Amino acid sequence: MTRLTLLLLRRAALVTLAAVTLGGCAAVMVGAAAGGVMMATDRRTAGAQVEDQSIELKAATRIQETVGDRGHINATSYNGTVLLTGEVASEADRGAIEQAVSRIESVRWVVNELAVMPSSSLTSRSNDSYLTSKVKATFLDAKDLQANTLKVVTERSTVFLMGRVTEREASRAAQLARGISGVQKVVRVFEILTEAELADLGSKKS
Repeated sequence: MTRLTLLLLRRAALVTLAAVTLGGCAAVMVGAAAGGVMMATDRRTAGAQVEDQSIELKAATRIQETVGDRGHINATSYNGTVLLTGEVASEADRGAIEQAVSRIESVRWVVNELAVMPSSSLTSRSNDSYLTSKVKATFLDAKDLQANTLKVVTERSTVFLMGRVTEREASRAAQLARGISGVQKVVRVFEILTEAELADLGSKKS
């Protein structure tokens, strides 16, 4: 295991500890990846990265206003696409949250993966954080992926992958994630780029 992988796992463990010690049944989690995303290698513009952070903060407020303590909801934004994961008390709450988040300025698309079921346990959430760290470490060790372009969200052992990637990169990332012990399912929430679009992004950043 590389030194970088060990550092990532230690940092993820600290994030897990912070998450499980936050009180409240309505733990509205914002999807900031452990350690953050390095702006220099992110395929979003700097403005889009700031906007995503703003969207996540606004989503947390809207969710709290909409359902209060009824549920455990995560809102993760990437380039204006918001992924909703977690558990809610009813189908009505599920729909109301999607509507509330979709009305936030700069939100382009909402992917609603909320489940109508009791809130997950702290043990389950800790395991999800552990799986996220394993997936990220695997991406860092892969020679054919740019790990900082990928965002990983795990909910009840299902791994959601976000980012602006080519079809080759999307397939490779999903393959690696599926191969990790404990991962039950992988869901792709990617914005697919052509190879030409990726090359154009590279030339603009160079």
